[in-house]
Amino acid sequence: MTGPLVVVGDTLLDIDVDGNADRLCPEAPVPVVDVGREWHRPGGAGLAARLAARSAADVVLVTALGADEGGARLARLLAGEVELCALPLEGETVRKTRIRAAGQSVVRLDHGDGRAAHEPLDERTVAVLREASAILVADYGRGVASHPRIRELLAATDAPVVWDPHPRGGPPVPGAALVTPNDSEAANFAGEPGTPEELAERLRAEWAAEAVAVTVGSKGAVLADGTGTRTIPVPNAARVPASVRPDTCGAGDRFASAVTAALFEGAALPNAVASAVESAARFVAAGAATALSEPAEPIRPPEGLTGFELAERVRRRGGRVVATGGCFDILHPGHVTLLRRARELGDALIVCVNSDESVRRLKGPGRPVVTAADRVRVLSALESVDAVVVFEESSPVEVLRTLRPDVWVKGGDYEGADLPEAEVIRENGGKVVLVPTVEGYSTTRLIETVSNG
Repeated sequence: MTGPLVVVGDTLLDIDVDGNADRLCPEAPVPVVDVGREWHRPGGAGLAARLAARSAADVVLVTALGADEGGARLARLLAGEVELCALPLEGETVRKTRIRAAGQSVVRLDHGDGRAAHEPLDERTVAVLREASAILVADYGRGVASHPRIRELLAATDAPVVWDPHPRGGPPVPGAALVTPNDSEAANFAGEPGTPEELAERLRAEWAAEAVAVTVGSKGAVLADGTGTRTIPVPNAARVPASVRPDTCGAGDRFASAVTAALFEGAALPNAVASAVESAARFVAAGAATALSEPAEPIRPPEGLTGFELAERVRRRGGRVVATGGCFDILHPGHVTLLRRARELGDALIVCVNSDESVRRLKGPGRPVVTAADRVRVLSALESVDAVVVFEESSPVEVLRTLRPDVWVKGGDYEGADLPEAEVIRENGGKVVLVPTVEGYSTTRLIETVSNG
């Protein structure tokens, strides 16, 4: 495995307009939404690529971007996350705007008619498709996946191709490793109703695919391959409680990106699908695509506010307070990625940092390398960090009782660990979110490397 994970498809600009609705319009029986904040994120193949980048270090997105403000905004949102191979877009960037009140969608407004121009591909795009170790086609029916040269390269590749189809798109190329329609899409493609098992088998034959996985929401997925058909359920630990009405926006993209990343890592297909079912369920439980949104106009808090004062101010405005914690002794790219992704989950990020004495108790007499005052100074300079709080205890439990964040973020290496702070977070109505770590980065490892010359 030497080439990148490549995502091919149409990128849209998703916009969430959040507000409150406590009265009806006098002219018609419709709610009046008092707008609070506006959030932007890449949709379609752009969302799939960002999600794939959570699992794979080298992700390239082949998509079409417009020369308008929407296209520029998408390029900014994707910068630093994935490498872009941009095709020209004819027409206006497609924008999908959800008007939401109290976290629930009221209406969606669609704008833009943009389609990928079928012009000759540049050398870099051709090389990327030829060198890929795995390819995800996120087809949203806007022309990228139907580009004749792209289809030719996809049909000729030896890399596993995962095809996430769209009712307005074309059929997958023959020989795709996996095609991933949801149950309603599968019935539409088949042209007649049937059980998920029947639809998966029928479409596998029709598309000449190695396998088809029909996703069935909270029930998991039905996989049909050369060995037969089976249901892969959502693990109990990843299930959303029945009392919760989750936002499932982007769940299909998470499933497709997770299964592609697993194949990229060499997993067998059934194991890759099982991993993707769990990843999609956890993605929905963590807030789905809305957790990846960024403010349309990022707001920096007034200087001079303590972390506790900032948290109260954000809460009074109806915003979401996010917190994370750790020693942050020698800041490295893994820390920076964690902090940036944590900031995307809400309106303000407050970092809880172990004091020097606290670090010594946890790490030994030779730590910290950087004093608390300097660690606070460096963290505060990051755009993703809104405030820093220093605590003396070995665990941030007591500071979190006062801070009361809505979201507590830890690195994915803590998965399965019994976090002492989890209980106090949930007592205050918050939730714990684990963000995947960046492989190869560790303060302890850096110190050992320097010590060993």
